[in-house]
Amino acid sequence: MDPVRNPYAPGAGQRPPELAGRDEQLRAFDVVLERIARGRPERSLVLTGLRGVGKTVLLNALRSAAVRRSWGTGKLEARPDQSLRRPLSGALHQAVRELGHPDADHVLGVIRSFAEREAGHDAKLRERWSPGIDAPAVRGRADSGDVEIDLVELMTDVGGLAADLGRGVAVFIDEMQDLGPADVSALCAACHEVSQSGLPVIVVGAGLPHLPAVLSASKSYSERLFSYQRIDRLTRAEADRALGAPAAEEDAAYDDDALAAMYDATGGYPYFIQAYGKTVWDLAPRSPITAADVAVGAPEAERELAVGFFGSRYERATPGERDYLRAMADAAPAEDPDNSVGDVATADVASVLGKKPQSLSPARDSLLKKGLIYSAERGRIAFTVPHFGRYLRRHG
Repeated sequence: MDPVRNPYAPGAGQRPPELAGRDEQLRAFDVVLERIARGRPERSLVLTGLRGVGKTVLLNALRSAAVRRSWGTGKLEARPDQSLRRPLSGALHQAVRELGHPDADHVLGVIRSFAEREAGHDAKLRERWSPGIDAPAVRGRADSGDVEIDLVELMTDVGGLAADLGRGVAVFIDEMQDLGPADVSALCAACHEVSQSGLPVIVVGAGLPHLPAVLSASKSYSERLFSYQRIDRLTRAEADRALGAPAAEEDAAYDDDALAAMYDATGGYPYFIQAYGKTVWDLAPRSPITAADVAVGAPEAERELAVGFFGSRYERATPGERDYLRAMADAAPAEDPDNSVGDVATADVASVLGKKPQSLSPARDSLLKKGLIYSAERGRIAFTVPHFGRYLRRHG
């Protein structure tokens, strides 16, 4: 097959040629936008799921939907070593500029005041860093130093500006689980305030499966504050569409056995579908692509994933942490050998290693911070990457 015409796109956050299996989320978000436009109350949105299920792609698609309705939008990626002030200021700065209000200087000044407050009273630090906002800072607004008070004031002012224009503002936050506790609390409080005030501002967050627990631990009302949507792997029909529709655009096709083999290999995970699709296409001699072509291409796809997708994560772990990861793979239940949808008890991991669970706490905590595993409930853990257990057993 002609590699130049290869339609598949296995990139981080890169939109696939066919966004299969996400119609429900897109329709639901259109309803949210319309309700807010009509002045009706609506909750902010949180997308959760494993890595490789397309959360970032969906986040970008939702942002595009807001842009089409002339909303002001901004996006940021949370990092565990960075406070929320600067990236959120940049996102809101962009959103306000998109609104295009001729008298937005006051709100831009409040955004600048909020951003510069991170530098505290260090004048030299303030001089070295500028948020890129032309308007002068508005002193006495969103600059108390208490991020919760400041963020509530900031979001209220931004929402008021959007309401004056009869439009809305949406802030999109990727890797939301990496926000610090104080920032999570502040964000929840701000969402609560703008919701109670009926202001047209929403937050759309995306993160790992334990994100709801992170939010709940911060504010007890967070389960009522956000609408949670679990983003999972595709069904067989959706996976066939993700493979078949782009191929049809290039006058190519898969036979039924090939589609079945691709689903067995990928498990329906969108990133794997793109990765296997690209490799199988390049190696297949002609259309229609057959199960034999999949058998030839799959090992090459697995080698590429072993280096770029799995290996890059495994290399971030220390030797002791790698032992813990391999023990997790060995402790996976028989009905879920890849630990792709289930989880394992920390006690079982300790048993595999022949150690007491308490002695393994440092390794477990470090892996949690690195985002390689997550814990949705006490005493149980799982990989954040699907098929990671299979990779560890093959490359152990």
